[in-house]
Amino acid sequence: MAIEGQVDIRFYAELRDLLAPGHRSGRISHGVVATQSIKDVVESYGIPHTEVDVILVGGESVDFAYRPVAGDRISVYPVFESFDITPLVRLRPEPLRDTCFVLDGHLGKLARRLRLLGFDCVYAIDPADDDLVSISLAERRILLTRDRFLLRRRSVRHGYLLRSDQPDEQVREVVRRFQLSGSIEPFTRCPACNGVLTPVEKATIEHHLPPGTRRTFDDFRTCPDCGRDYWRGAHHARLARMVDEARAAEDSSAASGQAAGSSRTDDGER
Repeated sequence: MAIEGQVDIRFYAELRDLLAPGHRSGRISHGVVATQSIKDVVESYGIPHTEVDVILVGGESVDFAYRPVAGDRISVYPVFESFDITPLVRLRPEPLRDTCFVLDGHLGKLARRLRLLGFDCVYAIDPADDDLVSISLAERRILLTRDRFLLRRRSVRHGYLLRSDQPDEQVREVVRRFQLSGSIEPFTRCPACNGVLTPVEKATIEHHLPPGTRRTFDDFRTCPDCGRDYWRGAHHARLARMVDEARAAEDSSAASGQAAGSSRTDDGER
């Protein structure tokens, strides 16, 4: 396909972190062809469409179907959480009423942590990509993954590309990205199977509790789906710290955003 001319693209804020090292400045001269949509152009640099909220061409807002032409000056922005951009074409769908997730097969530790925070998470080892997308669409779940190509599928509407490969930082990422600190309900879901925990009388389950647990604890929860029982054992203090860190993640992000906003350059770059 013949290149019909050059366009100037500028990627803003955290989108630059997703670019190849040679493009981390965020400024790229791109050779366009007639068949390319702006979605194709953006994703050719490794940025899934789920990460993009607004695209401006010559100051005018466009959607993903726009086909760039030679001479265009294109600005690509990530998700806006703190700024009113009502007059612009937001490229991401409206947030889901209930925040729930489906995770790809490499995120088992993240799934357990999110369930410990009380979030509804579908997870299976080694799922097919088609199944992940189908579950995301059918059950209106946010698809969490580190696979950029999975999120580039046109059918994916709600998704997030995790930056970190460390489960504890991934939890904080998700809480910050979806502003979830106020929705955390710790220790209400089974981390193993995602079932909703219910209180259970000690007498009902004490026959299969370890002797030390029977003597020490009186408050129990059970999972009606898989039959596991839970109590505040030796690991509770560590898990409680994880919950506190997750709640604090959004506050620290807001503080960073305010600091960045106060020092933005004249062209509005964050």
